[in-house]
Amino acid sequence: MAALPSYVAEAKPLPLDKRAPWYATTAQTYAGIMLWFVFWHEVPVGSGFKQFYSEFAGGTLAQGLGVAFLGLIVAALICHFLFYLVPGMLGMKTGLPLYIVGTSTYGVQGGFIMPGFLMGVLQFGWLAVNAYFSAMLLCAPFGAGAGSAAHSVVAAVWAIAAAFVGLKGIQYVAKVATFLPLIPLVILLILAAYTIGGVGQFDSAKLVGQFSGEKFQEVKPALSSFGVIALMSTYIVGFFATAGAAGADIASSNRDKKDVQLGGLVGVAGATIFAGGLSLLIVAGAFGLDLTKGDPILQTSALMTHIVGEKTAAVFWYLLAIAAFPPACFSSLIAANSFKTTLPKVNPFISCGIGTLVAIVLAVTGAAGNAVDVFKVIGASFGPICGAMLADYLLAGCKWPGPRAGFNPAGWISWFVGFVIGSIDLVAKYVPQLVVLSGKIPAPPVVAFVAGFVLYFLLAKAGMVSQSLPMPANTQEQ
Repeated sequence: MAALPSYVAEAKPLPLDKRAPWYATTAQTYAGIMLWFVFWHEVPVGSGFKQFYSEFAGGTLAQGLGVAFLGLIVAALICHFLFYLVPGMLGMKTGLPLYIVGTSTYGVQGGFIMPGFLMGVLQFGWLAVNAYFSAMLLCAPFGAGAGSAAHSVVAAVWAIAAAFVGLKGIQYVAKVATFLPLIPLVILLILAAYTIGGVGQFDSAKLVGQFSGEKFQEVKPALSSFGVIALMSTYIVGFFATAGAAGADIASSNRDKKDVQLGGLVGVAGATIFAGGLSLLIVAGAFGLDLTKGDPILQTSALMTHIVGEKTAAVFWYLLAIAAFPPACFSSLIAANSFKTTLPKVNPFISCGIGTLVAIVLAVTGAAGNAVDVFKVIGASFGPICGAMLADYLLAGCKWPGPRAGFNPAGWISWFVGFVIGSIDLVAKYVPQLVVLSGKIPAPPVVAFVAGFVLYFLLAKAGMVSQSLPMPANTQEQ
């Protein structure tokens, strides 16, 4: 029988007496993620064009608030039930982190790379997005936008500072991170109070009509109702995908199934609908009150000058940037922990330093500013992972099957096919022969999830799974 690697054999589950209620762990953690301004200020945009505008006329509000909210709710429920719940249950039942429970799906050798190493690599994509948008807010009061020297310097310093704190001082940031999500919460409520009176006068057709003239000649036509719902799922599920898989780590501190369910319903689905919904209402209300005077800006943070004035908006931007710093540090911490596990012989300052340099390049060049493309890569990467984990969990009778030897074929084949399907729009940009497939797959992260689930289920039923390995008694399911 194949030997169990030390990183699996020596894993220590979190004892039951160290667990805490859902509202003090899971819900609080996920609510902080979904209240991050980088998520909610892009919800009305859906897919960006020239910073503040949507790639599609009218963005996600093109068919009105009703359709936009339907898409938001559908995406939020997908995040909870498909991407978070099973990793969360596995974490709660075993008390073990993702890179351990993932060894049943990808094998003890394969799991070392995915989801373990992959989770670390993708965190630098998050760091790039954080640095790009935080620098945008910090530079905006001085009239410096993306591509300017000031934005590049601030983004670089931001990424370096977050990476350093993530490596050496995250415990100090964690002490204040619990309260910082209150900043975007209060700002959202203030903006909603200013604009709620215009929601009744919002006219989606009028908004779509404002995307005209030479300035918007590259903008695509307004999406259909189905297109809006699919774009919402692409954006929101792509944003959430890695956080969903990390539910194994986050929910390992939960006491029982009720904690996992309530933590997700409140912190994942509830916080997504709350933050994204307020963002939609704020933008709709601003257009209903004609605060933009015909300029169809859909990015919520960019609308603040029209809603509360330049001076107050500048204060809000700086507060939102401050509240975004801990998430940047946490991304760096996750990456550092991943690299310390998967690359134990490499100094984490070197491995994380290289990752930070890549993040800076993405932020400075503006690549990180196209949030939907970033989220498509993340969704394509982790969609099939979450799908395969669900299939593995169900086939094992709703419990953790335990580690498997080597590289589990069912896991790796299902991931590769799911990733290709989920990333086809991006691949088509660089492979002209595949352009015909671009835009043909609605909500790629969700389709990637389905592909991962179906393929793993079928391949496992066909016997394409590697040998099961016994776990030591101290790591048995609790």
